[in-house]
Amino acid sequence: MPAQTCSQPGPDASLAAWLAYIERLHPQGIALGLDRVATVWQRMATRLACTTIVVGGTNGKGSTCAMLEAVLRAGGYRTGLYTSPHLISFNERARIDGREVDDAVLVRAFAMVEDARTRAPEVALTYFEFTTLAVLRVFADAALDCAILEVGLGGRLDAVNIIDADCAILVSVDLDHQEYLGDTREKIGWEKAHIFRAGRPAIVSDPQPPSTVSEVAGRIGARLLLLGRDFGYAGQHDAQVQQWKFWYAGGAQPVTRNGLSYPALRGANQLLNASAALAALEALRDRLPVPMQAIREGLISVEWPGRFQLLPGRPVVVLDVAHNPHAAAVLAENLSNIGFASYTHAVFGMLADKDVAGVVRLLKGKVDVWHVAGLPGPRGMSASDLAAVLRACGVEGEVLAYADPAQAYGGAAVRAGENDRIIAFGSFLTVAGVMRALNRPTRA
Repeated sequence: MPAQTCSQPGPDASLAAWLAYIERLHPQGIALGLDRVATVWQRMATRLACTTIVVGGTNGKGSTCAMLEAVLRAGGYRTGLYTSPHLISFNERARIDGREVDDAVLVRAFAMVEDARTRAPEVALTYFEFTTLAVLRVFADAALDCAILEVGLGGRLDAVNIIDADCAILVSVDLDHQEYLGDTREKIGWEKAHIFRAGRPAIVSDPQPPSTVSEVAGRIGARLLLLGRDFGYAGQHDAQVQQWKFWYAGGAQPVTRNGLSYPALRGANQLLNASAALAALEALRDRLPVPMQAIREGLISVEWPGRFQLLPGRPVVVLDVAHNPHAAAVLAENLSNIGFASYTHAVFGMLADKDVAGVVRLLKGKVDVWHVAGLPGPRGMSASDLAAVLRACGVEGEVLAYADPAQAYGGAAVRAGENDRIIAFGSFLTVAGVMRALNRPTRA
């Protein structure tokens, strides 16, 4: 497919100019397939010489990536971390040694991708494909010990899957992006499991993975490591003791790590994510040995903004993307575990192609007042349409409509008392809008 006609940025173009240009290159925002991105990657003659870990799944990918990065950095390794989407600035997607990559470095990499893309025959890349290739180029030049790469959508046809990872992690399989991945967990699991590689560890931390995950692993010849069979955890979480232990039986010798502190990331599923990260490191022990102290330091220092993030002050403000029913169920459980609030105000905005009703049904019993926000772009849902879904789902409480998340948060902040709480959820755009309103950085 030929690229759309648009002016290529000049030699002094800014990162913003490049991103605007890249957005216009392909007529579709999402166009799955590896042919285009593999062609340009081959033309770039670039490779990652470091150990690579690819992380896929429906929810929990970002938290797992963040824990891997934190533990490896505490162990003295030079890391690259690629995640998507971003909350405030594009640079959040690419980190080296915990620091966001500078604009100038990204711009140089974009120019390299453009040079390879425009050689005859020209290749039209989506925004995600183009930016993924640029970040991989940055990582290839950075003399990394380990690159941690988050899958964008699915697995089999996602741009990240051009990398033959040394280890793959599948954290969860649930219904999301059904129009691209299929309408059952079996179909979605089949797509996601194609990040596995022959003879290499494939870590699966979903407690009940669909059968297609094991089937794909067997056909590929991957070294499948399952939660509960090959690795797992047990925890004590009471007023006196807040420790957990991790065990791994996937190697030549069983490993048990006792007395671990709970991860700094809050939420009911974080021990699942931490176990997946530690299982990957055990499977890669010969390449990336990590001492016990580095594991402890990494887990207690890890940060991942916008994922069940509690902000200090009163009323309590909770930020959580929670944009599909699986994530909404976890958010509902987490809200039950953080103590009493007189009233709960929700700042809620969703994309129209998500299962909006499914999210609402899981959280409607946790919210007293809904401050619904319209979201921008062709996928964004208007506040009036969102309010109509709430009513159709049986929400009887107060529903207030606003043009955008910042205004919705302002309305909630005016109404909420110091013993109340405000939860902002439903989309990356919703959380980002509230963070901007609070002038909240994405990193401490």
